[in-house]
Amino acid sequence: MTIPKKYLSRRNMLRTAAFGSAAVAAPMVIPSSALGFSGFTAPSNRITFGMIGFGLMMKGHFRTMLNKGDVQILAVCDVDTEKREQARDQVNAKYGTSGCDCYNEYEKIMERSDIDACFVITPDHWHVPISLDAVRSGKDVYVEKPMTLTVKEGRILSDAVRRHGAVLQVGSQQRSENSFGRAVEMVRNGWIGNVHTVYARLGRFPAGKVLQEEDIPDGFDYDRWLGPTPWYPYNAKRVKGDYGGGWRSYWEYGARKNGDWGAHHYDIIQWALGMDARGPDFFFPRGYDESGCQGFKYKNGPIVYRDFPKRTFDSMIEFYGDKGSIGVGRDGDLKTNPTNLKERPLASSEIYLRATESHHNNFLNAIRTRKRSIADVEIGHRTATICHLSAISERLNRPVKWDPNREEIIGDSEASKWLDRPRRAPYTL
Repeated sequence: MTIPKKYLSRRNMLRTAAFGSAAVAAPMVIPSSALGFSGFTAPSNRITFGMIGFGLMMKGHFRTMLNKGDVQILAVCDVDTEKREQARDQVNAKYGTSGCDCYNEYEKIMERSDIDACFVITPDHWHVPISLDAVRSGKDVYVEKPMTLTVKEGRILSDAVRRHGAVLQVGSQQRSENSFGRAVEMVRNGWIGNVHTVYARLGRFPAGKVLQEEDIPDGFDYDRWLGPTPWYPYNAKRVKGDYGGGWRSYWEYGARKNGDWGAHHYDIIQWALGMDARGPDFFFPRGYDESGCQGFKYKNGPIVYRDFPKRTFDSMIEFYGDKGSIGVGRDGDLKTNPTNLKERPLASSEIYLRATESHHNNFLNAIRTRKRSIADVEIGHRTATICHLSAISERLNRPVKWDPNREEIIGDSEASKWLDRPRRAPYTL
C-alpha cells in the first residue's frame, strides 16, 4: 500500500493528535536512519520550513534554522532574485543536496503540503497577508514584529490562527531574554508596589523624504515589494532595509519608531502589567502635558512615557512603583532600587515567568506540542495595537481614546479611519 505523502507530513500528524484522533497504518520496514538512530534525526521528526524575506532581519533566523538538525529548509522566497538564489545555494551547500527551491511569489510555498511552517521576515506591510495565507494553508508561522500594519489586520490574523489551530510566534524575542523576564516577575509579584509610571526609550527615525524616481534593478520585483501599499516611483532608499531608517522611515510601511522599538518595549510593559489580553485606553502626542513626551495611559493604572529625558537608570525600560523602581534592557541590563532587590529569590508561591528556552526553540517546541508560544498571536496583536494607536495620535497630533474591549476609537471618526488602510489591487487580504 502506498500512502500519499501529504498524509505523512508532521503537521497533519500533530494536528490530528491535537484534536484527539487516532490513525492506523499497515506495518512498514523502515531503516534505522529514518527513525533517528545512528545520530540521524528522522525525517518525520524534522520540521520543514519555507523562509520568506531575505533582508537584514532574516540573517539570524536563517543561520539558526540552517544549523538545526531537527529542521529542514525546503524553500526560500524573496522579491530580489539575487537574494533568494544566494539563500537557496546556501541551503543546498549545507545539506549537500539540490533540494531547496526558491520563489519570487510566496504563494508557491503555501501550495506545498510538505512544508510545515514558515518564517515571515518581510517589511511590516507584508506580515499579515503572508501569515494569514500560511495559516489558512495549514502552516505554522514565525512573523517578525510588529506583527501587523493596522489594528484591523491584527484581529483578522488572531482570529484565523485560533480558527485553524495554528501556532504563531511573534519575533518579540525580549520575552525570551532573562533580564526582561526577571524584571517582569518583580513587577508582577508586587516587589516595587503599585506601578504609577513607566519610561520606554525608542529614539526617532529621520522623516521619510520625497524621492526621485530611479530605474528598477533587473531581477527585483518592485510591484510585489510594494504589495498592498500605495504606488510610488522606485528609489533604492525607499526599499532599503536599514535599522536607522530606509523603508522604516515611511508611514506607508509601518508605524515608524512606535512600531519598530515600540513593538519590543511596549510588549514587555504589557507583559509586566498583566495586560496581554487588553491594553491602554488613552494615547497622547508630544505637547499634551508638561512632560513634553508622547505616551499612553492604562485605565486605573500607570502612565507610559516615550523617550522621557530624565530617567534614573538610563535603561531601555524603567518601571516606577510606590515601593521601588526597576530598569531593564538588553545585554543583561537589570538595575533596581533598592539595589539588592534584583538578588531576591522568588518564593515558591510567586509568579514565575522567565523563559526556559530560546525564542526559536520555544517556537519549535510549540509546533511539536501544539501549545501557545511565549509571544502568541493575540499578544502580538495587542502590542501592535499600542504601536498603531500611538502612531495615529502622533500623526494627527491629538489624544486618542480607545476601548480595548470593543477595539474601537471613541468619538473620533477621522482617527478611526486609520484602524485599517486601503489596499492596492490585487494585493488584498
